Amino acid sequence: MNTTLLLNVEEQIVIVELAKARLKGELVVPAGAEGLVLFAHGSASSRYSTRNHYLAHILRQEGKLATLLIDLLTKEEEAIDQRTKHFRSDISFLSDRVVAVTDWLLENPFTRNLKLGYFGADTGASAALLAAATRPMAVKAIVSRSGQTDLVSEAIACVQTPTLLIVGGDDLPIIAMNEDALANIPAFNKQLEIISGATHQFGEPGALEAVARLASQWFKHYLKPADLGANLQSLSLN
Repeated sequence: MNTTLLLNVEEQIVIVELAKARLKGELVVPAGAEGLVLFAHGSASSRYSTRNHYLAHILRQEGKLATLLIDLLTKEEEAIDQRTKHFRSDISFLSDRVVAVTDWLLENPFTRNLKLGYFGADTGASAALLAAATRPMAVKAIVSRSGQTDLVSEAIACVQTPTLLIVGGDDLPIIAMNEDALANIPAFNKQLEIISGATHQFGEPGALEAVARLASQWFKHYLKPADLGANLQSLSLN
């Protein structure tokens, strides 16, 4: 797997080369970073998602975490997906891409020593959960935002990674999905947070800020350096 890095002051533009695809992403590793969060975009979203850019900024600023926002589809695949919606609904395909990027991060000298977490949204959350079940030793924390967890109901039973599910209080179908997921995730450390008054995209005033705060706390707790006494304890966000 080859790597191309174009360095500038704030970020590294990375190319993850797979057998049949080249995935482009934005990797930012702040000084003193102790963990890294890989964003798994959902539906028709990409690394240009304004929501995920905001959330990544908060994680870097508040949590001193590295972030990777990467396109899980090539430009050709995106063009097909816009017409057919084929790829966005193929969770196994998206999960395989997340796993491939995970393996790249584990080999990359810039990132291989950082604890890894997944931040998934919508169908990307399903892909992240399935990928975590595939790479249980590599992934140390998961945050799901408005996750369509019913798409991976069988894989959820294999998720041992500390998992935070965040749902809007007015997103009733997704609340029901995530309540079922919470009951079926076997991980000891798992939590469901419902943000009052928020809808699926968390566009209401203060809603996305609340997502950022909860995610930052979760990742800071589970991606910090090994501390057996602390990491065996569950985290309460209330």
